[in-house]
Amino acid sequence: MEDPNKQAEIPPVRLGFDSTFKFRCHPGVSCFTQCCRGINIVLTPYDIIGLKNRLGMRSEDFLAVYTEPQLLEKTGLPMVTLKLLDDERKSCPFVRDGEGCILYEDRPTSCRYYPLGVAALQHKEGSDDEGFFFFVHEEHCRGFEEDKIWKVREWREDQGVEVRDRVNAEWTDLIVRKRSFPASIQLTEQARQMFFMVSYNIDRFREFVFESTFLQRYPVEKEMQERIRNDETALLEFGLSWLKSVLFRRKDDVRDAVQGGAGDDSGPE
Repeated sequence: MEDPNKQAEIPPVRLGFDSTFKFRCHPGVSCFTQCCRGINIVLTPYDIIGLKNRLGMRSEDFLAVYTEPQLLEKTGLPMVTLKLLDDERKSCPFVRDGEGCILYEDRPTSCRYYPLGVAALQHKEGSDDEGFFFFVHEEHCRGFEEDKIWKVREWREDQGVEVRDRVNAEWTDLIVRKRSFPASIQLTEQARQMFFMVSYNIDRFREFVFESTFLQRYPVEKEMQERIRNDETALLEFGLSWLKSVLFRRKDDVRDAVQGGAGDDSGPE
């Protein structure tokens, strides 16, 4: 006999850019800031740049104070999540009761998307599939009871996620590519360090490019050198593209691609 107390599992509904949903969050809703407690926020490379600059910190200092290192399931790739406060509610360090997020203009991508989730499909060469969206319906959230109706594309524009998705797309593709590898193929520790440095420690990566033998090994046009020296977003995009060419040059020979392409001085300290 079926357990009457067991709630039926409802699969997430796949949403497209023109799908609609009802939602509005503001200090007047009874659950205001509750979604900022007991959460697991994966920080993207673009998130780190915005947050560390808002706080006036170097990348490694921000990482040490505000993040927790993790290994991404099925890939072994390093990633970081936001370190929560050690209080009863496991709160985000940037949320305040009644006030909300004190870094709202630079809030992470996943916070901007809420109450939507975004899923990336497996990327293949030449594919134009951008993934899909789904509605995150948490029991405590009263925002879905509000009258404001959005299309997904309208919500994305309102929350300013377009540029973030564009910059992070190469990073997402790296993860999806690695996930498609057979379990027997593992990246070296040096490769993982390079992935972490490019993804999260943009200050260290800039030093790596301009203060090591990088530009001797990988010629870069002068115009591009000036651009990536002064523009962290451009540097991140450059780094992710370089990382893909190094790590996934030959799918069946990752170890040689990493060690042979970079040399002893290629990884972060």
